[in-house]
Amino acid sequence: MHEKDFDRWIGLKKRLHNRVDATYAHKRDVWWCALGANVGSEIDGKNENFERPVLILRAYNKDMLLVAPMTGKERRESFYMRVLVGSTENWIALTQIRVISNKRLLRKVGILPEDQFLLVKKSIQAFL
Repeated sequence: MHEKDFDRWIGLKKRLHNRVDATYAHKRDVWWCALGANVGSEIDGKNENFERPVLILRAYNKDMLLVAPMTGKERRESFYMRVLVGSTENWIALTQIRVISNKRLLRKVGILPEDQFLLVKKSIQAFL
């Protein structure tokens, strides 16, 4: 088991919380997001910003979003779904959907095409 750097994550989390710049995201957007160092098998962010790409499933308001974390690592389990963002293959972690603050968003990657987004929504409904 690898050691998680919760202390460094807490420092970054404090800085994210105090951000004042407004970042707007819309459904179907794909963003790099500071997901953090999480507990147990919850999906973690990577690198110095504890980041991972996420698909915006719904923007509840300007501050709160429903997202699905993504990975570039091929996953064949039934609770992952393959999508293409541009020409990049990604897998959406259907079991890791969560609500986040827009303050966690770091940079926009792209937009998932409408037809793929509808398939994601169907997969989520079937998964539940």
